[in-house]
Amino acid sequence: MQDMTTPSLRRRLSSMLYESMLLFGVLFMSGWLFSTLLQQRHALYLRHAMEAWLFLVLAAYFIWFWTHGGQTLAMKTWRFRLVDTAGNPVGLWRATFRFLLAWLWVLPGLALASAVHGRQWALVLIPAANVLLWALAIRLDPQRQFLHDRIAGTRLVNAALPAKPQKPESAPAGTPGKGEIPPEMSS
Repeated sequence: MQDMTTPSLRRRLSSMLYESMLLFGVLFMSGWLFSTLLQQRHALYLRHAMEAWLFLVLAAYFIWFWTHGGQTLAMKTWRFRLVDTAGNPVGLWRATFRFLLAWLWVLPGLALASAVHGRQWALVLIPAANVLLWALAIRLDPQRQFLHDRIAGTRLVNAALPAKPQKPESAPAGTPGKGEIPPEMSS
């Protein structure tokens, strides 16, 4: 039976921070590949196509990991996994739906910041406030799940610690140990 307790908000946000550092490399290489293959000479050339490409790379990354073990690398590090509400592995459509809903963390804040015509303070503070409010919304949920998890029918649960490897039993007297040559082979 798996542990269905919810990881703390601190662990989940720490995992998100770690995930963003890992994704920097993934997105950097994906952007470089796009720019190289399409010979992008100016940052604004094919800008929307590149944004769509990077969105698809992010979708593929998260959906693949969530449907193949329920954990990204950051989730493994912080020891929690994604399951459906019954504790079963997440399927393709549910993982895709969750990925799209997770954009509610940032899109409303970015849209509002854009509406105030991109003043420097607004581009940072409004999306940051949106993320903070979204994270604090778990206080309203009795199981402490994020809103997008509740809507998608998924939940984050603690993952078990990996089992410690057992020490090999000691060999009977007269048998060679590791790295020793058996007596019948030495001459």
